[in-house]
Amino acid sequence: MQAVKEKLQDMNAMRKVKAEARAEEQAEKDLAKARMNIAHEVRLAKEAEAEMELHVSKAAEKVDKEMAKHSHPLAHNQNLNDTTTAPGFRLP
Repeated sequence: MQAVKEKLQDMNAMRKVKAEARAEEQAEKDLAKARMNIAHEVRLAKEAEAEMELHVSKAAEKVDKEMAKHSHPLAHNQNLNDTTTAPGFRLP
């Protein structure tokens, strides 16, 4: 009778150990899955940021192109009496 009782106690102890091991394994799997999801979201954010920067630079190029179309030809020489150029030289 005592041997059966010990065997049942051993089985219960083993069942508890296995359950704890399964729970720990599941927790590790969940943590790994969360890390993978975070890494995925970070990658998507980096891609979106790069795409946004590309669009911003394209928009800036278009603005520059339009500004060049509509600017006055002497707009770059705003101060026609500037004496910082060569001495005695004046722009027309």
